[in-house]
Amino acid sequence: MSISPLPTALVQQGDVLKDDIAARTWKRYPEYRESGVEWLESIPSHWRIQKLKYAARVQFSNVDKKSEDDEQPVRLCNYVDVYYHDRITSDIEFMEATALPREIAKFQLWPGDVLVTKDSEDPNDICVPAVVAEELPHVLCGYHLAQLRPVPDDSSGPYMSYALASTGVRDQFRMRANGITRFGLSQDDICSSLIPMPPLPEQQSIAAFLDRKTRQIDALIAKKQRLITLLEEKRTALISHAVTKGLNPSAPMKPSDIEWLGDVPRHWEAKRIKHLLHEMIDTEHKTVEFYPDGGYLVVRTTNVRNGRLIMDGAKFTDDDGFREWTRRGQPQKGDILFTREAPAGEACLVPTNRPVCIGQRMVLFRVRRDVLDDRFGVYSIYSGVADEFIKSASQGSTVAHFNMADIGSIPMLVPPLPEQRRISDYLDALSANFDALMSTAETAITRLTEYRHALISAAVTGKIDVRKEVEA
Repeated sequence: MSISPLPTALVQQGDVLKDDIAARTWKRYPEYRESGVEWLESIPSHWRIQKLKYAARVQFSNVDKKSEDDEQPVRLCNYVDVYYHDRITSDIEFMEATALPREIAKFQLWPGDVLVTKDSEDPNDICVPAVVAEELPHVLCGYHLAQLRPVPDDSSGPYMSYALASTGVRDQFRMRANGITRFGLSQDDICSSLIPMPPLPEQQSIAAFLDRKTRQIDALIAKKQRLITLLEEKRTALISHAVTKGLNPSAPMKPSDIEWLGDVPRHWEAKRIKHLLHEMIDTEHKTVEFYPDGGYLVVRTTNVRNGRLIMDGAKFTDDDGFREWTRRGQPQKGDILFTREAPAGEACLVPTNRPVCIGQRMVLFRVRRDVLDDRFGVYSIYSGVADEFIKSASQGSTVAHFNMADIGSIPMLVPPLPEQRRISDYLDALSANFDALMSTAETAITRLTEYRHALISAAVTGKIDVRKEVEA
C-alpha cells in the first residue's frame, strides 16, 4: 500500500508542501505476515497484535466536578479537554475541583498517559484519544474519561494515542458502543480491543515521525483556516460599505448622525424595516410534528446562517403540519426568513425550489417589493446600522429573545429601488467570488485532514515503514 500524493489544489495560494508530504510514495516493510485480524489483514513480520489491557492499565475515572470542603483542591482534565486536543499540556485551562486523597493517588495524570472519551451522542465519534505530554501536578483524570497508563518498557503513550485514533482500531469502539440517545463503552470494551504493537523503540520512532508530520499538516490547515477568516472579514466589510455608502464614490453625501458611520448618500432614506414590509408573520409558539418522509421543509433557526438556507439537520412535516403552520401566511418567493433567537438576527431568502413553513422562533418578512429589493434587505440585515441595532437589541446572546416590536424597529438605509438592485447584483457577484475562494480553502482543509488521518493509520498499522525517516 502507498499513500497517494496530495492533490495539486492544496499547493495553491502560496502553500508549498514539502516533497516528503505532498508527492512521495512511502516505503513498505520488507516482510509481512497475516495478522489474524480481519480489519488489519497483514502486519510487519516482527509486530504483534495485542489486547489493550496487556499494553496499558485501563481505569475509568469517577472524580466528579463538585467541590467539597473536606476534600483537597485539584484540577480536572475533562471530556472537552480531551476531545479538542491531541496533547494534554499546561496550556489547557483545567477545571477547579476537589478530590479525596485516594482519588488523587489513583487518577493523577502522568506524562505518557492516554485519555480517551468513553461515551458520546454519536457512536461514530467515540473513544477520542489524547496523550498527556508533560508533568501536570494536581491534575486528575475527570469523569466520562478512561485513563490508560502504558506498561513500562513495553508501550509508548504517544504511539498508543495515535493507534487509538486510527481506522480499524477506532472502528472496534464504534461497533461496541451501546446506547440509544448516548452511546458508551464498558471497561471491558476498551480492555479487549486489539492494537498493533511494534517493539517499543519502533513505537517511539513512529510517534516521533507522526508528531513531525502532523505538525506540518496542522500548520497548513491553520493557514487555510486563517485565509477563510480573512476572506469572511473582507466580504463583510465590502457588504457593509455597499449598503451604507453605495457604489458611487462621487455621490453627494449627508451626515448620518451616527458617529461610527459618518456620512451617507444624500438621497438615501433611513427607515424602520416594518415600513418596508407588508407584514411580519410570527410562528406558533410550539413545535410542528416532524416526519422523515414529509414533503415540506420546516425552516428552523439552525437552518439559517450567514444569509443562506442550510439543509444540514433539516426537518420535514406532512400535509397537515404544513397547512397548520402556514395559516398565518405561506412563505413565498421574495420573502425573507428571520431568526428571533438562538441566535437572533440570522436571515435568508425563502427558497424557490420547494414549499416551506417556518418553525418556532422564526419570523417571516413579507417584503413590499415596490420599496425594497429582497436581496438588499438580507445584505442590510447583516451589515451597517441594522447589524449594530440587532447586536444591541439581542445583547449578542445566542439565547436572547428578540421581541417583535424590536424586530420591526430594525433600521435600514434605503436607496431608490433601482439602486438597491444594482447594489444587490454587485454583492451577489462579489459573494460568489468570495464563496469560490473559501470553498477552495475548505476543500484543501478537508483533503489535508483526510491525508493526516490516512498517514496516521498507515504508520501505526505497519503499512508504511518510517524508521529511516526518523533517523534522517
